[in-house]
Amino acid sequence: MAIMKKRPPVAQLGQPVLRQVAKPIAPERIASAEFQRFIDYMFGVLKAEGGVGLAAPQVYVGDRIFLAAVDPGPKGKLEPEVFINPQITPLADDQESRWEGCLSFLELQVLVPRWKKVKIEFLDREGKPRALELENFPARVVQHEYDHLDGVLTLDRAASTRDIIKASELDGVMDATGTKSAAD
Repeated sequence: MAIMKKRPPVAQLGQPVLRQVAKPIAPERIASAEFQRFIDYMFGVLKAEGGVGLAAPQVYVGDRIFLAAVDPGPKGKLEPEVFINPQITPLADDQESRWEGCLSFLELQVLVPRWKKVKIEFLDREGKPRALELENFPARVVQHEYDHLDGVLTLDRAASTRDIIKASELDGVMDATGTKSAAD
């Protein structure tokens, strides 16, 4: 007899859904009560987990939607937005490597190169087309979450296995190498 374990709210490294390409969402589906409840569920998981972004595959759903904190709210704190069927275009040739964490493997930090400035086109929670130009940390967050929609993890972006470390060692590694975390 197999023992059934309750799965965590966020899919962890090794879950097949994290390696699958998510499917586009039909625009007419966005206004449905079921889909809106799913978005609310994602917001709840993101808040409970204390992250700055969350993609549908991370909550075991293969849809092209993610949440990302990119907009400074009234108190200057980044507030998450809904990105449905996003498309990202780099707006500059330069990239920057920073240490990134992921809710799907909190124990690790990965040094990841990302475009410093991007344009993201997407549908918002109401299904309206939008576009944003983002740079630095907000640009990094949307690129990280966008990767999840294509089954790509930060581990895949590391130039070397030496660029993957235990999260508990981040401060010492940053001091020794002069690198910065994504939040810096």
